[in-house]
Amino acid sequence: MAKKKEHEKEPNHERWLVSYADFITLLFAVFVTLYAMSQTDKKKAEEVLASMRESFGYSTTSAGAKPTVIDTGSMSVIPSMHKMTQAPKRGKSRGSEQDFRATKASIEAYLMKVGAQNKVSVSVTQRGLVVSLKEAGFFDSGSATLKSGSYALLNDVMASLASYSNGVRVEGHTDNVPISSAAFPSNWELSTARATNVLRYLVKQEDFDPANISAAGYGEYRPVADNSDEDGRAKNRRVDIVLLNEQSERNEP
Repeated sequence: MAKKKEHEKEPNHERWLVSYADFITLLFAVFVTLYAMSQTDKKKAEEVLASMRESFGYSTTSAGAKPTVIDTGSMSVIPSMHKMTQAPKRGKSRGSEQDFRATKASIEAYLMKVGAQNKVSVSVTQRGLVVSLKEAGFFDSGSATLKSGSYALLNDVMASLASYSNGVRVEGHTDNVPISSAAFPSNWELSTARATNVLRYLVKQEDFDPANISAAGYGEYRPVADNSDEDGRAKNRRVDIVLLNEQSERNEP
């Protein structure tokens, strides 16, 4: 007797619902995980956000208040020193070469933002972090008095150094063009007076310890460029603010 042929099962046109349900379940699990992570790290995220606001010149007047930009007269990613002195003093830390390079990048970004690259230059050398204030941005020719319009830029740049406990050297330099006036018989006196005036201003801001900072004048004898042309001489007319590394501090008297 012949076996009856079984009828073929009709295709199930709703099988896609199974895959769709699996997809929805996985998607739901992803969003639940993301939500749980955001709640777990909420405090840490707020701390990071507060740190970023502070680094970019923002402050909050009270908990939960909206951030307000610190008024420095111009947009600034580095808080002005004269604003910082009004806030409670924060503990200073020792700056390492890595810190110096990060600070250099921060200052250079700020200088580019405000268009002041021709007034200040920054470098990391064997001695530490060197911030060079060029004569054109801070002094009149043959004068040791800081220009009245230079204080805001000086405040903003120096604020990035105020959190370090490293020793600071302020060093005046000139080109090789002789000077002879009642105030400055030679470039020695001019370079030393400029360095001293910058030092006095920094100490006056109360963010630099007088016992941890010194001044020197080198005249035309430590050039960074060739004095044979005006461009080179302009680079040599400067005041260097050197944040000393550990080795350089040991060499200090």
